Amino acid sequence: MGEYHIRTFEDRDYEAVRTILSHGIHEHVPAGCWHILRCPQNHLLLLAIFLMAYMILASLLFSCGVAAAFVVMGWMYMKGLCAAYVQAALTRDMLDIRKTYLEPKDCCFWVATSGEEVVGMVAAIHPEDPSQRGKALELKRMSVAKQHRGRGLSKALTRTVICFAQERGYQEVVLGTSMVQYAAQRVYEGIGFHKVKVEYPSLLAKLLQVYFYYYRYEIARSR
Repeated sequence: MGEYHIRTFEDRDYEAVRTILSHGIHEHVPAGCWHILRCPQNHLLLLAIFLMAYMILASLLFSCGVAAAFVVMGWMYMKGLCAAYVQAALTRDMLDIRKTYLEPKDCCFWVATSGEEVVGMVAAIHPEDPSQRGKALELKRMSVAKQHRGRGLSKALTRTVICFAQERGYQEVVLGTSMVQYAAQRVYEGIGFHKVKVEYPSLLAKLLQVYFYYYRYEIARSR
């Protein structure tokens, strides 16, 4: 960590953090497609689609084509899901970072730098769930540039949020991450976050086994 420095976001970091976010999310498309393809439920679904198509079309070639179309649909769904997520982030909370993360009380946005280059980021914000307001802060927008991963930077950024929440008297830090963000899950679980919920964004997502994990870190127990 000696070559990195974590500091509060400044306006000059605006384009860099938006680029890191966009690139980081789009990287998950191949992993998401592979996850869909290797799920046993989807193997059965593919077989069912193939057999149904064969019963209707009586053609192995066309039936394989129908099954292949399902695979393509899964890839397009993952790509569209990531694109929609990035677009929503860039036009909502990441559109005015200062207003969203720096002006409200007990919220913050940090960047990690290597020299003059911004190579990572993370934020703390009040959770959307009203029942968590006042006792938890949410870790959001964690992302590290690909060439700087594996050096403990994600762990340091996560601990920055935990320390920030603890200093302000919060009991928990919560976060959400997708099922294919394996490295992030290892970091969170290694620090002490516990998985508390699995959520599917839509019925199609449930069919394709695309879901999000929600984690909680209990600050009181870490003392």
